[in-house]
Amino acid sequence: MKAEQGRALLAAGPGERFAVLPAHGALARLAQTLAALANASGGTVLVALHAARGAADEAAFDEAVQAGLSCEPPLVLPLPQPLEIDGRAYLALAVPPGLPHVYACGGAYYRRQGKENVALGPRPLRELFLARANPGQESLAAPGATGDDIDWQAVRAYAEQLAPRPGGTLEELLRRRGGLDAELAPTYAGILLFGRNPQQFLPAAEILCVRYPGTTMGDVFMQETVRGALPEQIRRAEAFLASNMRRGARIEALERDERPEYPLPVVRESIVNAVAHRDYGIRGEEIRVLLFADRLEVYSPGRLPGHVTLENMLHERYARNEIIMQVLADMGFVERLGYGIDRMLQLMQAEGLPAPAFVETANGLRVTLCGHGERLIEARPDGFRWSALALNLRQEKALAYVAEHGRITNREFQELCPDVSAETVRRDLADLVDQDVLIRIGDKRATFYILKK
Repeated sequence: MKAEQGRALLAAGPGERFAVLPAHGALARLAQTLAALANASGGTVLVALHAARGAADEAAFDEAVQAGLSCEPPLVLPLPQPLEIDGRAYLALAVPPGLPHVYACGGAYYRRQGKENVALGPRPLRELFLARANPGQESLAAPGATGDDIDWQAVRAYAEQLAPRPGGTLEELLRRRGGLDAELAPTYAGILLFGRNPQQFLPAAEILCVRYPGTTMGDVFMQETVRGALPEQIRRAEAFLASNMRRGARIEALERDERPEYPLPVVRESIVNAVAHRDYGIRGEEIRVLLFADRLEVYSPGRLPGHVTLENMLHERYARNEIIMQVLADMGFVERLGYGIDRMLQLMQAEGLPAPAFVETANGLRVTLCGHGERLIEARPDGFRWSALALNLRQEKALAYVAEHGRITNREFQELCPDVSAETVRRDLADLVDQDVLIRIGDKRATFYILKK
């Protein structure tokens, strides 16, 4: 939050989505206000500090974090942000909208109404529970998981990128963020975000990436199964699409405008949304990312959560996995919590592309993007012989090498593309053989590839 935003809130005064509280000695009141906002539509709390710097700030920061964790269930929020408005120091606490649980404080349930935290009676409380009756399993302890299953170097890297830098041990930080439960056992969220081998506990928590050369599924395709912790899955799935989609240009106003087939921020947003919002309680089904010649499909297990529907999803907010969503936001994968779809629509419109299509299936959600397609002029050398094929940049390099040298080996291809794995090189060459472009000669270490005449 910026100082101008805080100044505007202070000028408007307390309301349904904003409160101002004093620092220290008001932990219960702060926890009650955070729970009340979480049970409504979210909002902001400004905690007025006694001093602009020093130990008072640090104590208030710890109290603010503890206030959220003292709710039942623990309320995992973005870390408090220091703010100075007209010479006065504050901590700004943001409560995102659309949280999946009903939160209690001191054994009672509150909801923000007007300027007050109002205790909920039996009927409105029942309605709120019914509206939020589809919580995920991310906050549950992963059976059999211990601290040895956490990659503490990854937790340390996460801590170092947070601002302000949190104090305490790495275990305390991970507990605050929901990655450990009260007994310091790893939760599913902790394992998924920082686990050494998350698939040991959730085998289907992976992304299947496939590229088809045509507009339908067929026997010729390139595939990669992405495993590991969720941040690494997002990076690798994004890299798969970036390296396999077409790149070229469009001619606009007699100028050449270089661009990829799909806007890369929209590609990332689609993958992040699938990872953050999928239902991890569904076993035996992974996220599927399918790249066709005319479209990109991203399928996520789990139908729309809570009160969200296809009709209201642009305006309503609901986080099935609030811990995962918040940590991904801390890491920079999410620009602003709850505004991913808005951002996708704006970016696609800016590129002159159709809006993403959202379809609920029997057990999940599919997002379809249409790219520049045939309007894209392939950025290839004049006279490139394989322009009609759906090739990635690595394969184009391989074919150009073969055209110049007459043959190529796996080792030579690896030297052309040092940033990819040997398995990716093998799949690229196998795909060119399947497309009848190359012929494989020899066996094992003596294998090389030549052009098919």
